[in-house]
Amino acid sequence: MAEQLARLPDGTEICHETFGDPGDPAMLLVMGLGCPMGWWSVEFCELLVQRGFFVIRFDNRDTGRSTRFRGERVSRRQLVRAFLRRPVAVPYSMSALADDAFGLLDDLDLERAHVAGISMGGMIAQTMAIARPARIASMTSIMSTTGARRVGWQHPKLFPSLLAPAGNARESYVRRSLRSATLMRSPGYDLDTDYVIARAEETFDRGWSSSGVVRQMLAVLTQPDRTRDLQHLTMPVCVIHGLNDPMVHRSGGQATAAGIPGAQLVTIPGMGHDMPRALYVTIIDAITRTARRANVSH
Repeated sequence: MAEQLARLPDGTEICHETFGDPGDPAMLLVMGLGCPMGWWSVEFCELLVQRGFFVIRFDNRDTGRSTRFRGERVSRRQLVRAFLRRPVAVPYSMSALADDAFGLLDDLDLERAHVAGISMGGMIAQTMAIARPARIASMTSIMSTTGARRVGWQHPKLFPSLLAPAGNARESYVRRSLRSATLMRSPGYDLDTDYVIARAEETFDRGWSSSGVVRQMLAVLTQPDRTRDLQHLTMPVCVIHGLNDPMVHRSGGQATAAGIPGAQLVTIPGMGHDMPRALYVTIIDAITRTARRANVSH
């Protein structure tokens, strides 16, 4: 299906695309920091359709063609204060990002859905499961963490790249994307540079916003520690994490799984902070197993 806009009650517009039969169980895919829905590749979505899901991918607010919060500027000082756990005003929170996802489900007349999220998307998925558990049939949290600072930390080698300006030109954005992909790549798998470049070009052309990424980053830095709340989840949960993840240390995934009763932890040697095509089937197998554990016809 072509891209569509869901207009939420607060006026926020969420751009989304669906695959498969709306009569099948819904699978909501939630992407990470600064990444539009296209980072869930069409191939990945179609493989999920073949497993019997109605698949929804979408642009988080401040990403792609969803609403930009341009009037809410974030300074470097705010980021530093947030990193140091000092009080700071935020344009929006992780809960607001979760509410956007629920609003999209409402617009699609979906009362319940399986949810899978990557990185920040995993944080959003966890927040959704805690806030409205009855609406989450199952959850798969991929290369993410609990919000606790003692786990899921970044490797210091990433800091120069994370703090470097991306520039506003297409060429500079593509170069930075390729550099970041190289730093975060899965060392056990080949990096498809042609794919990374094409994805970066599409991301920029659909509407990339450096200020939007910073606003999302502030939401990540100010998110609460969900450890206590996670222990009350009862839906089937799978946590997937690469053993070579430099962006979110594997301790983040381990803590997530340890905090949720009955959660399955899938660790993948050679996987970094990306999703190589060679791992699609492994990840989709885990998502499908988790969904089939839910008390939902499938």
